[in-house]
Amino acid sequence: MSRVQLAINVPNLKEALDFYSRLFATTPHKVRSGYANFEIDEPPLKLVLVESDSANSLNHLGVEVQSPTEVDIAHKRLAAAGMATLAEDRVVCCHAQQDKVWVTAPDGVRWEIYTITDDLLDPRQAPETDEARETDEECCRTPMAAS
Repeated sequence: MSRVQLAINVPNLKEALDFYSRLFATTPHKVRSGYANFEIDEPPLKLVLVESDSANSLNHLGVEVQSPTEVDIAHKRLAAAGMATLAEDRVVCCHAQQDKVWVTAPDGVRWEIYTITDDLLDPRQAPETDEARETDEECCRTPMAAS
């Protein structure tokens, strides 16, 4: 099953967690410092909350798919359609290891098609390199744009 991802910037993560837990009658799947996500069954939605003082509430959009093969198929399809893409394999992003491909819409909205290859539910599982931590922070807060 695929599901649409909506990643939004929120000024107060605690307040947003309370609101979205009540709105969708569910608890968050993952909560980290400045970050949380919900895996909502109905409607099928991956809701990502990024604590930020950004004036824009939309962080990025995405489609979560089930396998790296599906990401690769999407990447090839988008490239064949003449779209500029940016592929990232085995990147640590939003507290999980992922394979993904990014495209940017004409209005500047960034979309990712991605799959989680390791959910890293336990923060102690995350790679201990400075590079991995920086990549994760940058990705969760400012997704890379296709070039």
